[in-house]
Amino acid sequence: MAMNLTTWLLAFPVLGFATGLRTMTPMAILCWFAYFKALPLDGTWGFWAANLISAIIFTVLAVGELIGDKLPRTPDRTDVVPLLARLFFGALVGGLAAVGAAGSQFEGILLSLIGAAAGTFVGFMFRRFFAHHHGNDLPVALGEDAIAILFALLSLRMIATT
Repeated sequence: MAMNLTTWLLAFPVLGFATGLRTMTPMAILCWFAYFKALPLDGTWGFWAANLISAIIFTVLAVGELIGDKLPRTPDRTDVVPLLARLFFGALVGGLAAVGAAGSQFEGILLSLIGAAAGTFVGFMFRRFFAHHHGNDLPVALGEDAIAILFALLSLRMIATT
């Protein structure tokens, strides 16, 4: 699949941005895309992501993250370990998506990594701002969940159809 430059420069950073908001959600969605053959990963190093077991495991992890994110003792996403996890998975989903799109893995990793860094810090700042103004974090967190899911779905759909 050949991908035009505009799609490439939009879809991969948005996919990374979604990873910056919710670490496991884009990975889970990518696994389902690969499992249903919308993103062809068979015969590549990313073959494992197209496995039903991988899709289920990452879905469980994503749901756990969506729940755990609302708990008061959950560390900030900008703390070292959560930040490194977001950057790692941003790069991983970018690399896997690039392989599935028969594109440059390096570019997919780099663009998604930049998007993951942006999503991490922009999401942190927006959530802190809006939670402070609403006096309640839950609606903001649920909105962020929806944005992460939507961005991951839309970016992977763009990547898979070009």
